[in-house]
Amino acid sequence: MNPGGFAVNSIQCRALPDIPAIEPGDDLADLLCRSAQRAGLEFRAGDVLVVAQKIISKAEGRTAALSGVEPSRRAREIADATGRDPRLVEVILRESNEVVLAAKAALVVEHRTGVVCANAGVDRSNVSGDEAGEDVVCLLPEDSDASARRLRDQIRERTGTEVAVIVSDTHGRPFRRGVAGVAIGAAGIEPLFDHRGERDLFGRPLEMTVVARADEAAAAASLLMGQAGEGRPAVLIRGLEFEKSDAGARALFRPKDEDLFRGGGNR
Repeated sequence: MNPGGFAVNSIQCRALPDIPAIEPGDDLADLLCRSAQRAGLEFRAGDVLVVAQKIISKAEGRTAALSGVEPSRRAREIADATGRDPRLVEVILRESNEVVLAAKAALVVEHRTGVVCANAGVDRSNVSGDEAGEDVVCLLPEDSDASARRLRDQIRERTGTEVAVIVSDTHGRPFRRGVAGVAIGAAGIEPLFDHRGERDLFGRPLEMTVVARADEAAAAASLLMGQAGEGRPAVLIRGLEFEKSDAGARALFRPKDEDLFRGGGNR
């Protein structure tokens, strides 16, 4: 295998069927293995399983009822300035290292795991309310890389086969409209592939090309997952060439001192 070239002509992406609504404490590995069996699929070495962050968060109990949240003074100030629910802002602040941008259009923060995203990944969509009908929001996993490793290991224990696992979420992009799938957790796959030093078609050396392979896989899976009520939170990718690694998706997060928009990057 040429880790730089990835000279494949096709990959297969298959959404796993009939995954039920996830509750705290559910055995995700068992549910995903059963879903694959129902689809007539058998996990193979070299497969990549992309799993939506939300079902991992739900299984890990990473939800919060806004009725029990007391907003801080800072949360109220940001809420007043941006037109948001101060309880929601408080949850976002608790999940964040710092606020990067607070505006009516977006509340962009650095999550405690290091990923920069809107609202610290806190989301109301596809989350049912509590028994009293109060708003419940879903939070990102405490450590999405650890969640990916745990799921990878549990699937290996059940099947005897090691698959790579990517935890995906959808993020906006500062200079493009719309959201796209990205990897916020990974296990068993090298998330970045450095093409620098290779030659292009005309023999010129590549100087800057580093490909976010885990993000590309997450985006491909997102085409099948959908963004609304499709109910397809896991996608099996077959035929993707990659190197094994437990570097995790954190390797994709640009450090602050390299971030041109937060004062770094040797301007």
